[in-house]
Amino acid sequence: MKIQLNTDNHIDGSDALESRVNAMMEQHLGRFFPRLSRLEVFLSDHNSTKSGPSDRRCALEARMQNDDPIGASHDDENTEKAIRGACDKLKAQLESRIEKQRGY
Repeated sequence: MKIQLNTDNHIDGSDALESRVNAMMEQHLGRFFPRLSRLEVFLSDHNSTKSGPSDRRCALEARMQNDDPIGASHDDENTEKAIRGACDKLKAQLESRIEKQRGY
């Protein structure tokens, strides 16, 4: 399973950020990794130099094996909160999709 990090021009996609993102994905979505072929993380800053209540966005796209991709996004005041919010939304969608596949 591959995690691919993408950032806009206002967020430095450093190795430290990539390590932190990978750790957060493992923590929040790790139990789904065997069912996923790839997880894409898109981080962006809406207002660049200005700060605001929903300034940072995290969009996630999970590519399930033999199924259509699932996406979720969340805006929040900082990158970490945006990632957590997007993970929570994606987790709910993955759980729903897996339950449907099982026939519940």
